[in-house]
Order: sequence, then C-alpha cells, then structure tokens
Amino acid sequence: MHCNYRIGVDLGGTKIEGIVLDAGGEVFRKRIPTEQERGYRHILERLKCLHADLATHIDDAPHTFGIGTPGAISRRTGLLKNSNTVCLNGQPLKTDLERLLGRNIEIQNDANCFAMAEALHGAGRGKELVFGVIMGTGCGGGIVYQGRVITGPQAIAGEWGHTSIDPNGPLCYCGQRGCVETYISGGGAEARYLEQCGEKKSFTEIVEAYRREEPPATEFMKGFFRNFGRSLANLINILDPDIVVIGGGVSNFDGLYREGVAEVAEQVFSDSLETPIVKNKLGDSAGVIGAALVGI
Repeated sequence: MHCNYRIGVDLGGTKIEGIVLDAGGEVFRKRIPTEQERGYRHILERLKCLHADLATHIDDAPHTFGIGTPGAISRRTGLLKNSNTVCLNGQPLKTDLERLLGRNIEIQNDANCFAMAEALHGAGRGKELVFGVIMGTGCGGGIVYQGRVITGPQAIAGEWGHTSIDPNGPLCYCGQRGCVETYISGGGAEARYLEQCGEKKSFTEIVEAYRREEPPATEFMKGFFRNFGRSLANLINILDPDIVVIGGGVSNFDGLYREGVAEVAEQVFSDSLETPIVKNKLGDSAGVIGAALVGI
C-alpha cells in the first residue's frame, strides 16, 4: 500500500515532538512534554494521544509511522536499551505501542533519524555514504548508505561516542573508560574542564573564554580539538564516508570546522583529508523529520 503521508515522533526525555509530512513537506507539527516522572505507561498514553492528534490532520488517511528516541530495541530481547529516559529501558516499547495503536511502527535511535534527515533533505543530500554525528549532552551517530539507515545486528552501528580514545580516561556511564562522549560532548567537556581547570563553566562559557584567548580555556580547547581530531579520524579511517554532518548543541561552535577539522586532517590515515565535515542544515527539526522518513 502506497502512503502519501508520513508521521514521525521524536521521543525525548523532556519533550515529545510529532510531525506530519506529505510529498510537499510539513503539514502539521506539535510538541508536548514527556512527563517521564509519571512512568512508562504514561509515556505510552502520551504517544497514543499524540499519534491520534497528528492523524486527525490528515483525516486518518493511510500513513507510515516512525519514532526516534535515544537507545535502541535489543535484537535479543525486543526491549529498549541504552535510553537516557531510564523508565523506558527494559520495556517492550515497540510491542506495547503496536498493540496500543493496532498497527506496525518503526523505532530507531535518534541519531539514526538525524542522519537520515540530513542525508535525504539536509547537508548530506546527494551523498552515497553519510555519517551523522550528534555532539550534545552526549555523543551519538548514525550511518546512512544509499538512503537507508545501517543499524547492524546489535543495533549499535554508528555509536562512535562509546569508542574509547583513552583506556585510562574518565569512567563513562556505559561502564567503559575514556569514551569519546566523556571528552567532546557538551557535558563531557564541561566535566573535563571542571576536573582540569577547577572551574565550573558551561560549554558556551568555555568557548567564549577561548575566543577571548583567556587561560586556562585556550589550553583546554587545544586538548578538546585534539580529541575531536582523534575521534573523527578513527571514524573516517574505518568508514571513509562521503560526508560527516554534525548536529547537537556543540555543532554551533564554529571552531570545530577550523581548528577541529585541522586536527582531523593531521590524524587521519591519509595524505589529505577529502571528507567534508560540515554543520547540519535542518537544526532541531532533523530528529522528528528523520523519524517520519524511517517510518513503516
């Protein structure tokens, strides 16, 4: 059955955003609070009500439905894993929601949705192999090849944030040490700055101090760029993508595309860096648009 409409939902820890797309673009969009403190069953009801609301804007016409959220559905158990909305972990989210709605749905990691949106409608448009990087509170990633998300048998393809760049580094919530996320996510950089410089600053404040050439921010950011270079060079060495698109709050820092990219070029296993490393084009909309695009 061919569907003219796509419904997507971006399920986050604080808000749930839904969108309706047709061939011409956006039809309707709505955002509601997640209210995760009220538990798993409450979130299921929120999703059911939001889907019903979105469907009324297309007169309940046939449509695909996709959900993007941190974490992934375990192939082994069918339960959600690795979500920072902790009440969802260990729950049969896909099974319960399909039973509640009486239809099939697709649930994808939010970074995969970001990568899909940027590959088809954003900065990666026209490229065969797109790696989408999220540098926000944490570090996520997604791989899109020829317009399709690559998930892998364990649904962890693209999880560059949990590759270690220092086995003796800080402990990550995943249980490993020295993960990329502990160094170059917004939250990771803030924690390292406090640890190394003895000052509590937001990432934005660290960047502002760096721009004013104030110590210790200048020295700290040299290390930040070096770790960014190492992390992305490792990724490019393995995947050699046609483009890397960066999203999340840290992507707004223009230094990434100068000093950061220079470090990637220094560390990549090649005589030159041919991979464009660029800022996203869709901004905060990428997640929900991507969820609509991966829907079934």
